[in-house]
Amino acid sequence: MTDPCDAYLQAAELIVAADALVIAAGAGLGVDSGLPDFRGNEGFWKAYPALAKAQLNFTEVASPRTFHQDPALAWGFYGHRLAL
Repeated sequence: MTDPCDAYLQAAELIVAADALVIAAGAGLGVDSGLPDFRGNEGFWKAYPALAKAQLNFTEVASPRTFHQDPALAWGFYGHRLAL
């Protein structure tokens, strides 16, 4: 049987040698850890204070309807997210 310490050392070496590291987690994992839910209004409004001031919630902005009713708002919202 392999020593678990060897596996940790090998993983550490791979991480150090990597150009980038991507960590993916399932939905809700961050909330369980105490991180704010981005899709909830609290996390969303912290990320987009201008929309909080306008009292818009995530579902109002992140919808096809917004592209029809206010294309500048919709493209601005998604453009900002893309830039992040």
